[in-house]
Amino acid sequence: QVQLAESGGGLVQAGESLRLSCRASGSTFSAFTFNPFAWYRQAPGKQRELVAEIRNGHTTTYIESVKGRFTISRDDAERTVYLEMNSLKPEDTAVYYCNSPFFGWGQGTQVTVSS
Repeated sequence: QVQLAESGGGLVQAGESLRLSCRASGSTFSAFTFNPFAWYRQAPGKQRELVAEIRNGHTTTYIESVKGRFTISRDDAERTVYLEMNSLKPEDTAVYYCNSPFFGWGQGTQVTVSS
């Protein structure tokens, strides 16, 4: 059974950076390579929102509020998807989740940005 596991969250100050990782354990190379992945986040009292998505051709999309600051990437050989987050703002504080329509959801990793 494939499981998605996020890591890399933490507490940082505004303007700093974090890199989140999402590893798909138990996945074959072909199953990972041909599936899209996305990062979502959910702040306290708010609905979960799509932050960034990467397709199997490495095409990426972002919500407006993170464009130019966040970068989603994937290493198919490592079965891992990344979210590089720069110039973090307090409003980026949330639990960040990795998702794939085929593999489901990870357990989430907390990102807290202090002002």
